[in-house]
Amino acid sequence: MPEWLNIVIRSIGSLLFLFLLAKILGKRQLRQLTYIEYIVGISIGEIVGFIATDLEGSWQMGFLAMAIIAMFPVVLQWISMKSKSIRNVVEGNSTVLIKDGKVLEDNMKKERLCTDDLMEHLRMKNVFRVADVEFAVLESNGDVSVLLKSENQPLTAKHLGIVLSPEREPQTVIMDGEIMDEPLATIGLNRGWLRTELEKAGVTLENVFIGQVDKNGELFLDLYDDKLQVPQPQVPKATYATLKKCQADLELFALSTRSEEAKSRYSWEAKRLQQVIDDLVPLLTR
Repeated sequence: MPEWLNIVIRSIGSLLFLFLLAKILGKRQLRQLTYIEYIVGISIGEIVGFIATDLEGSWQMGFLAMAIIAMFPVVLQWISMKSKSIRNVVEGNSTVLIKDGKVLEDNMKKERLCTDDLMEHLRMKNVFRVADVEFAVLESNGDVSVLLKSENQPLTAKHLGIVLSPEREPQTVIMDGEIMDEPLATIGLNRGWLRTELEKAGVTLENVFIGQVDKNGELFLDLYDDKLQVPQPQVPKATYATLKKCQADLELFALSTRSEEAKSRYSWEAKRLQQVIDDLVPLLTR
């Protein structure tokens, strides 16, 4: 066998075996790299290089060495789940960098972080002023978690006392110009409804790159041809405006009529309609 062909086979085989090991280790190894996993990654990379280029060496022994080294963090992880002290040694501890709005310089020196490093981490969290931070901690994976001061936290519906309906994930019903039947069935719709909505928008199915339906049943379309403008649905907002007009008309009728009975009736209906509008505001004003 020619040497170049032997190298090709060894390289492809090593990569396939490495891919299999990565699947066994799971996604955690991809999103969070501990000290041990960092060392294991370097070691396996070296072994793969030797297997691919050292034609006199045994590829079987190389694969065995990779398997043993790859399983080492799995065993350590299982042991660390049983013991907090071992987990602290293997994965490390988090370090508080900012507490009660004050930067802890000693902890930053301990982690060998300078001011520029701290500011970079804060900017990655969309925080540009240290004065806005109440608490910040350096996690064991090197990321920084940030808690803003109360007055700097984003305003939410809970702060305003507004009760919103539960959020439901949008369903992708068109992908690459193809209708996805399973997401359509999940939200109780069919191809007939989808084709009707496409006709209303004036676009063809083949020109749709992505189509999604939200919790309100509205269809969002992204086209291959970006020059085309897809009209955005305004049904909820139009419904909200219509309801507000009806409620205002009822109040106007109550003020203009001379009949006490009609005045009382219109006022009562206006209040009932206002209650309905208040309940529907979270859905109609998105």
